[in-house]
Amino acid sequence: MAAVRDYREAEAGNAAAEAVELAKSHLVQPWPYAGSIGAEARTLVTSGDGIYLIDGDGRKLIDGPAGMWCINVGHRREELARVMYDQALELSYNTPWYTMNTPSAELSRRIAGHAPGDLNHVFYTTGGSSAVETALRFMQFYNNVRGRPEKKLVLSRGGAYHGSTYLSASLNGRPRDRDWMDAADDLVVKLSSPDPFRRPKGMSLEAFSDFLVDEFRETVKRIGADKIGCFVGEPIQASGGVIVPPKDYLKRIREICREHDILYVSDEVVTAFGRLGHVFASEDLFGIEPDMITFAKGVTSGYFPLGGVVISERLLRGLNRSNHPDAMFGHGLTYTSHPIGCAVAIANLDLLEGGILEHACEVGPYFQAKLKTLEELPLVGEVRGAGLMGCVECVADRESKDPLQLDKDVGKRIDQHCHELGLLVRPLINMCVMSPPLVITREQVDDLVAILREGISRTMDDLRKEGVWRG
Repeated sequence: MAAVRDYREAEAGNAAAEAVELAKSHLVQPWPYAGSIGAEARTLVTSGDGIYLIDGDGRKLIDGPAGMWCINVGHRREELARVMYDQALELSYNTPWYTMNTPSAELSRRIAGHAPGDLNHVFYTTGGSSAVETALRFMQFYNNVRGRPEKKLVLSRGGAYHGSTYLSASLNGRPRDRDWMDAADDLVVKLSSPDPFRRPKGMSLEAFSDFLVDEFRETVKRIGADKIGCFVGEPIQASGGVIVPPKDYLKRIREICREHDILYVSDEVVTAFGRLGHVFASEDLFGIEPDMITFAKGVTSGYFPLGGVVISERLLRGLNRSNHPDAMFGHGLTYTSHPIGCAVAIANLDLLEGGILEHACEVGPYFQAKLKTLEELPLVGEVRGAGLMGCVECVADRESKDPLQLDKDVGKRIDQHCHELGLLVRPLINMCVMSPPLVITREQVDDLVAILREGISRTMDDLRKEGVWRG
């Protein structure tokens, strides 16, 4: 038996090595650097189960980022795999231009049942970027049909991440995202990031919220509401570092939008489908009823590419009553309303409603409390988050909040140590972002935080030895 095991391990090792070489020869990775584009191999993952992954070396890792905020119900869910198989045999695809399928209609009913207010209609896309792109194009179409072709500007914020398509990426406000990339800057107006940790020294949270709201109101006044089509905002800025805004800030922004007929688009690509314990967080946690909600990622728990936009009844009825009934919303995707994706999403929603949402609500506070203990470490400036999404931000010192300008890759250092210890982390410059599968247990949270603590401690030792940080 030992010989058989050794043979299988050797075969697996050979397959992993071959995959690495193939990637270096033929695979272009996302977000590459010019010096290594087309010749890069990244951490190879061979399998997953529950909250764990197995890498190319056979190492078992906690999937700290849940893929990319998306493996909400965990890896290797047989229920979802069987639905994909069954639906593929029943109907693998249909063109959405002149036919439809049952799963997309049923999923739309289920999603509308969870959406706030009168958001009763769903347009399906292939992911988050195309969902945001669809919301923006719908805003443009809506204002064209209503005779307001100048009302097209989009308000976004520093720290935002809304996608990688041309228009959605133009809204992004994270450092380094657009240093070498073009964008539709003439269509986008950027506001300040709602990051309480980076607010001016001595300013209270209440005063910071007032500042953000006043900035928004003054921007609308300066530009003119007749020029602004929509505001797009994540309830919590996810890839910007899990930025939790001040209390009631979003509600106040919503009121300004309603007052000036500016569409409010809540980007819930990350926060929807259980990440914060609810199918949608906009109303349940933040008290807002948007005009549109974008979603993706957790809608299928990453088992199939699917996204979409939930649209207000009021907006569609406004189009129905316009003087241009023949105006066409000339937008769609080959895989819009894909039957397999929609079938998987229905089964995924069954799992969420069947106890996983409740579990996420129970374990989320424990996750936050355990992560918060990492603020004991001198390299950690702040730990923040909500539900099952959290961020550890490292700084050179807490007084200046200097984000370690001498070592912008401190997050990668921590990730490398954690990888050796059994945890996959999502590093963002000087931050470590965590968003584990919603099925994580308290004991597994303990393991995750213990490994992260050790990874940060080892990184502190490295920085001291190199003279980069005195600590």
